[in-house]
Amino acid sequence: MLKGFTVPRSPLGTAALTPPPPWHYAVDVLAVEFWSDPDMSACTLPRGVELDARSGGRSVAIFADCQFTANGEEYLDPARYQSREFIVLLEATWQGSQIAWCPYAYTDNDAAIMMGWVLGYPKKLGTVRQTRTFAAQSAASPPLACNSRFAGCVSAHGQPLAEARVILHKKVGRLVGLFERPIVARRYFPRLGAGLHDKPVVDELVLCIMDNILVTDGWIGSGELIFPEAHGEELDLLGPIKVGRGYRFAFSFSVSNNKILADLAV
Repeated sequence: MLKGFTVPRSPLGTAALTPPPPWHYAVDVLAVEFWSDPDMSACTLPRGVELDARSGGRSVAIFADCQFTANGEEYLDPARYQSREFIVLLEATWQGSQIAWCPYAYTDNDAAIMMGWVLGYPKKLGTVRQTRTFAAQSAASPPLACNSRFAGCVSAHGQPLAEARVILHKKVGRLVGLFERPIVARRYFPRLGAGLHDKPVVDELVLCIMDNILVTDGWIGSGELIFPEAHGEELDLLGPIKVGRGYRFAFSFSVSNNKILADLAV
């Protein structure tokens, strides 16, 4: 009998791209809030999800330096279980409730892509980098302190997609404007059969559930963000018309479940 939570299924199951959940994450995050053209923002929303009129296109660009594991100390295999990721979250509503909608996401790790698709995040392959800070003091390691500067960038297929800079201003206990809304994404798997290309085998609007959330070393400052135009991409259509706060923090959480909000294939 073939085993494995994801493909490729194999005799022992160890060849699968990802182990079965629960999945645990530890992340250093650089983020910038921004506003895009509301009409362009609305074009990224699936049926039933609406732009939050009170937010006017407010979104957050998130650069994440991640280490993840299941329950088998997979973090001891860092080549497989470390990733760098970029995610956009757009403020929207579902049946009157405030949500954060994920229209675009990139990562540099195949396991992270598969985990994203299972969860509903539309992850694509990209190169993501951000300024790191280290315990050993050095000119190469900006401290978590007032006026420290951090940067993030993402590219795909040799083309720059996003660049951000943040100047830290103050340490905070609560990151106002971040993770105040549940994240909603879309699990979508098409069919290849002739005449069935527009009838996906899975098309679900899902609530992404995160457990054991811990946020620490939170800093807020000023942010800069640009989305250069890139062939074969549409992230630039959400290009900022206004940029707000920047954030730097550490974040951990676990994932073992999501909730289906709607079957869009019906």
